[in-house]
Amino acid sequence: MSVGTGDVLDRLEETIARLADGSAPLDELVAAHERAVKLLAEAEAELQALRDQAEELGHSARPG
Repeated sequence: MSVGTGDVLDRLEETIARLADGSAPLDELVAAHERAVKLLAEAEAELQALRDQAEELGHSARPG
């Protein structure tokens, strides 16, 4: 988790906006799409790590 969730989401939003604009040359759009795919994977990994952490905290908080 080298990059914060907010940073990844901000970069993903910027990249998606660039794709949605559609005014860039094709090679730039392809590169933006590749960045978006990587950023989405980073965001999903971060989300899974947070879910795992929440689950661990939930288990440790239960009486047992």
